Amino acid sequence: MSKSNQSAVLEFILLGFSKHHNVEIALFVLCLGIYLVILLGNSSLIVLSVLDSKLHSPMYFFLSNLSFMDIFGTSSFVPLMLVNFLSVRRTISFPGCALQMYLTLALGTTECVLLAMMAYDRYVAICNPLRYTIIMNMKVCVQLASLSWIVGSVNSLLQTILALRLSFCGNNIIDHFFCEILAVLKLACVDISLNAFVMMVAVVLVTLIPVLLIFISYVFIIVTILRVNSAEGRKKAFSTCSAHLAVVIIFYGTILFMYLKPKAKDPDSDKLIALFYGAVTSMLNPIIYSLRNKEVKAAVQKIMFSNRT
Repeated sequence: MSKSNQSAVLEFILLGFSKHHNVEIALFVLCLGIYLVILLGNSSLIVLSVLDSKLHSPMYFFLSNLSFMDIFGTSSFVPLMLVNFLSVRRTISFPGCALQMYLTLALGTTECVLLAMMAYDRYVAICNPLRYTIIMNMKVCVQLASLSWIVGSVNSLLQTILALRLSFCGNNIIDHFFCEILAVLKLACVDISLNAFVMMVAVVLVTLIPVLLIFISYVFIIVTILRVNSAEGRKKAFSTCSAHLAVVIIFYGTILFMYLKPKAKDPDSDKLIALFYGAVTSMLNPIIYSLRNKEVKAAVQKIMFSNRT
């Protein structure tokens, strides 16, 4: 950003839900509870994946990456949001806003790509089980996870740099509870057509293509499961991917609802949906995987039993 722009805008004001103070107090209690569950649930999954040798598999390697993203993705905006719920002055510095914008976008994009990698893992496990350990070896898993992180980081870096090059002309009030990139772009007093074009291309590359890959993977998975003769066999095969499918439906379902629904008259309703997408989905991920996977339950019982003895 140029020096003239820096002199115009040194900090931003986050409106959040300032028009509804009573709602903010309730949201503070609710979001604090959600955030604690996110930290406890996702960190527990990571620890379990490390300590229990039975969880040293590609699926739990990817799940550990997903849990790491959920922890740091929510930590990039939830703590400041909680402080702002109880504060009169709700400001964030220009560098702080830039960092928050980069982290939230990078981790969100990385999760989109990682979910596609996890779908491929489930495809190989069900459609090609005899070669699963050969195809999904640790080297391949690290490469796929690294690709997810690189794609997310590069996309976010490009969009953040383009956003920071804009002129804001003194308008520094963000009608959101964090520095969401679309909310920041609305403050620009110059043409943002380049930003819109890059964002549209990014949506196709890092959102629609992963969705397509997930859809294709599950088409093959469903066809393979239906070919299984026994009902018990079909149930066992489906149970290995049901948790991932539930996470995908919640994650992308929230995104589709958020961006395809009719524009609300009250902008605060859009913020609540964004809050659900940003925080609640991260809380549900470890809960879903814990409830749907016997391996996780067994690992918890094993560690609890070993601690007692």
